[in-house]
Amino acid sequence: MDHTAEWQALRAHLEALDGVHLRDLFDRDPGRGQRLSAEAHGLLLDYSKNRLTGETVELLAAVADRAGLRRRIEAMLNGEPVNTTENRPAWHAALRRPDPAPEVSGELDRMAAFAADVRNGRWEAVVNIGIGGSDLGPAMAAAALAAYAAADRDVRFLSNVDGAHFEAVTRGLTPERTLFIVVSKTFSTVETLTNARTAWAWVADAVGERDTGRHFAAVTARLDKAHDFGIAPEAVFSMRDWVGGRYSLGSAVGLSLMTAVGSTAFADLLAGMHEIDQHFRGAPWAENLPALLGLIGLWNRNFWNWPTCAVLPYAQELALFPAYIQQLDMESCGKSVRADGTPVGAATGPVVWGQPGTNGQHAFHQHLHQGTDIVPVEFIGFCRPNHGHTEHHDLLMANLFAQAEALAFGAPDVGDPHRRFPGNRPSTIILGDQLTPRSLGRLVALYEHKVFTQATVWGINPFDQWGVELGKTLAGAISDEIAGAAPSGTARDSSTQSLINRYKSRRRSMP
Repeated sequence: MDHTAEWQALRAHLEALDGVHLRDLFDRDPGRGQRLSAEAHGLLLDYSKNRLTGETVELLAAVADRAGLRRRIEAMLNGEPVNTTENRPAWHAALRRPDPAPEVSGELDRMAAFAADVRNGRWEAVVNIGIGGSDLGPAMAAAALAAYAAADRDVRFLSNVDGAHFEAVTRGLTPERTLFIVVSKTFSTVETLTNARTAWAWVADAVGERDTGRHFAAVTARLDKAHDFGIAPEAVFSMRDWVGGRYSLGSAVGLSLMTAVGSTAFADLLAGMHEIDQHFRGAPWAENLPALLGLIGLWNRNFWNWPTCAVLPYAQELALFPAYIQQLDMESCGKSVRADGTPVGAATGPVVWGQPGTNGQHAFHQHLHQGTDIVPVEFIGFCRPNHGHTEHHDLLMANLFAQAEALAFGAPDVGDPHRRFPGNRPSTIILGDQLTPRSLGRLVALYEHKVFTQATVWGINPFDQWGVELGKTLAGAISDEIAGAAPSGTARDSSTQSLINRYKSRRRSMP
């Protein structure tokens, strides 16, 4: 990949831009802001404040063509086994087609009926128990779409195995009126099952063991394990083997979200995702929002060598969106070998982080503007709010535009080095009309396909996550040792063993 003529052409092109300030690029091309932008399905992508030109985009498009991006898109959307290390499709797009397969539409109908029953008042609260993709997606979307949720529906999310999280999530709830939805693809995730067993005991103490199962539903690919746990078959929903956890929001994993916002809003979310799926499939690269976002990210990561990316939504409802994208990007692209097992020839996914504006302006924007590291930023905002405080929203959006302007152009040198703002710091703005279920679906699919674009160019498999497994395996062995079910690790390093010994000793000595 890094030895191709297309890649080398970008390296040569970089030399021509080295030392060129964004101020110069805008001075040379007064229409740059309009020309270096693209729009689709109510989303505007303004990438003019990145250190690139129209020629850069053409050269990046050539890299995408060389990597076979168009063919790979078709393979993914057609359900071919693009998850090569596990030899199966990554067919999350099949969940959101307007004409889904019978098994998909049938499960959606079951979800809708179940959610309607929950929303009819039998339960005061719903607690989703999951972790990773079984938590971040629905938790993010439920917060994002709070304006569309039933006012009397309390939907909460329990993920961390830390008992403090269980205590915090269940505080104020009544066991007799609480429904738990256990979400685990394998129904073997230690954190999720630990929390589920604690929830079971919590309910059983109040209603008795015989009736506890009525307080539980499940989403899993292992229906048998959910039944063995004690959950009735009619309350178990299927998660397909060809849907990865971090791409699973549109599947039955979204059941807790559907109980919050209803089946109509959930259908709109899926429709928005599908619109971007089709846009990604057919739009030319220069007009293709996910491809552009991915290729610009690759340009910043591999050619400018900027190792992080900040995702900053100027919408409080999207407070969890940076964490959701962090998992999507870093679990997908945190790879050092290609799909064929050979080493990757260039740096892969950036460190993704962020929080909502304007809070971040009073936390880390100092570093963004005057720090020694350059951090590309992706700003997200909307033209209309989901509330009546228009003065607040105008101020919020003024801050978004001002931050991007300040990063790009800086400020005149006033002679005081402490007040010098160099500018020339890249950012991209994604501007939507309003945060709705459909626009959220578009935004989620936009980032899914951004990641796919980059993974295709790097030649890595974005649909596995073997790096998650080693720590889990080691934690199991250490947990057995702490519990006294296994002897002390004779082959363990001195640091880890001494920490385990101290923990066991101190825990026993404490009241």
